[in-house]
Amino acid sequence: MEEYRGLFAVESRENNEAIARALLTLEGGEDREIVDEIFRAAHTIKGASASMGFMRLEQLCHSMEDVFDLIRNGELRANASLTDLLLACTDQIDAILDAIEAGRSDDGGTIEELVSALEVWVNETPSEAAEEVPVSNDLPSSEDDVQAPAGGPCYQVLVTLVPDSSMKDVRAMISLSNLEEIGRIVSTNPDKDGIENGKFDRTFEVVLESAAGADAVRMAASGTDIQEVAVRPWTGAAENRKADGVVPKVEHHEKNREIKNIRVDIHLLDQMMNLVEDLVINRGRLKQIAQKNQIKELDEALNMVGRSVSDLQNLMMHIRMIPLNHIFNRFPRVVRDVSQHDNKEVEFIIEGGETELDRSVMDGLNDPLLHLIRNAVDHGIELPAERKAAGKTEKGVLRLSARRDRDNVLIRIEDDGAGIDYGKVRKKAVSRGLYTAEDADALSEDDLIEVLFNPGFSTADAITDISGRGVGLDVVRSAIESLKGSIKVSSTPGKGTCFELVLPPTMAIVDVMMVRINGKRCAIPINNVVEVAMIRRDAIHRVGATRVILLRDEVLPLFTLDDMFGGSNGGDVLVVLQNGHKKCGIVSDVVEGQQEVVVKPLSSLIGICPGVSGVTIPGDGEVVPVLDVNTMI
Repeated sequence: MEEYRGLFAVESRENNEAIARALLTLEGGEDREIVDEIFRAAHTIKGASASMGFMRLEQLCHSMEDVFDLIRNGELRANASLTDLLLACTDQIDAILDAIEAGRSDDGGTIEELVSALEVWVNETPSEAAEEVPVSNDLPSSEDDVQAPAGGPCYQVLVTLVPDSSMKDVRAMISLSNLEEIGRIVSTNPDKDGIENGKFDRTFEVVLESAAGADAVRMAASGTDIQEVAVRPWTGAAENRKADGVVPKVEHHEKNREIKNIRVDIHLLDQMMNLVEDLVINRGRLKQIAQKNQIKELDEALNMVGRSVSDLQNLMMHIRMIPLNHIFNRFPRVVRDVSQHDNKEVEFIIEGGETELDRSVMDGLNDPLLHLIRNAVDHGIELPAERKAAGKTEKGVLRLSARRDRDNVLIRIEDDGAGIDYGKVRKKAVSRGLYTAEDADALSEDDLIEVLFNPGFSTADAITDISGRGVGLDVVRSAIESLKGSIKVSSTPGKGTCFELVLPPTMAIVDVMMVRINGKRCAIPINNVVEVAMIRRDAIHRVGATRVILLRDEVLPLFTLDDMFGGSNGGDVLVVLQNGHKKCGIVSDVVEGQQEVVVKPLSSLIGICPGVSGVTIPGDGEVVPVLDVNTMI
């Protein structure tokens, strides 16, 4: 939970400040919306505190929530005394949050007396407090004017000790002890700790609730070294008693707290990202100008600017990064619902949720993961009886994990279910007319896995709420490829299936290899480039209508890309590309080198251009297409 401590403190402080503001508004007049806002804020802090294990804070918020519930139901009115008590609670919450933020537990002060004071409102005076009791400092003329709801009237007892009493703390505590035997002490001034430590001059005050009568109270408080005992009726009703005495004075100090977190609209971050991308583009242009003109001073200044732009770029990337837990935490409910629907038992394990991805990648990841997880429970994991018959535990295991793999993020969805039924896939492929029976028998396991990615392909025998509707893995692959990622499937019959997604941490700024094809420049994402080699003409062959090249005992399809770049390609450079486990080669004139560029999506005016994932502008200002290797292969 340590990684969430800072976030918890920030959000709880915001809710606490909302409670304090709303209380001041509520004191000026009843407003149902304000009461609801206070209740929601207190409930949020309470729930978050319980989740984080801060039980003392949860207890205080729970007691506040009980009071707010009475106010909301019209059984209690927020008068000045109650508002003082609740504001004292918000100050105490603030102190506790300071302690939590500093890395300690919720030990930022005492809450017991605040909780007790709140309980008086809830348990003793719910109906009477609906009508506000005015606070008065004038003492009534007789003790009959004030009656406590239970236990007798209240008295204000002023006890004065003789001058130069040698043991005034002991004498005072004896008086308090005697008073407690005939009634209930509501409050003392100073508090009990102060009296016990002798922190008063000669006089201390006790508010006592007792049915014994004023004379009995006077006799109980009297004793050795007691010079005078004054007993007068006390004016405060139960709600005022707590506010005036037992509630600890939680001093409110205006803190000059440093603002450590701010909320920023995501559109502002997108605008900042666009400006950083423009800086990256113009940095490249300035570098070319400096190299062309050989100006030493400009070159030195550009080196400094280049480092600053790189730091700014990395910082902006870090700001946009979001932990995968933001979407991973939604899936336990999905697994539970699907497993209950299918009468299956599933243990769902999440690992690596702290791995971060760019927001632009994260936005498109939720639906593919949701589909794969539902598939794993519905298609992969068997019913308890089937698992038991196969020698497995009745409860299946589904594992969702994420980790960084060099420059990419690797997400795996693994189950220990039945695995892919390759025989069933063959039959389905034949019945749908994708292959003849003879061709289907010749398909390898890798080929059969590829069949699963055909549009509308499903092995479900019947249409249910979860599967069999023809919205299959082709949609998942399209979504992953639109994020510049790839998907790989491995399965062992009877053991389980694993889907492995490889995603770039960000889509905005990427490393590319600049090449020229038929004299025209294009960019290829560097993570799709396997190698660059010189073409041997005698290694080029033709298989049907496709040209292939034999490279190190491996046959690769060879594309000249004439339809994209025009002309007859006579280049001598072979660039080998890979997507997943598939490879191909393209012919180019020259390789200009590796470069970091900003990839911009194609304008809606242009529409979809197969083979092109976007455009970039290198240093010379030319608009260069970025090849979409996924589509090419």
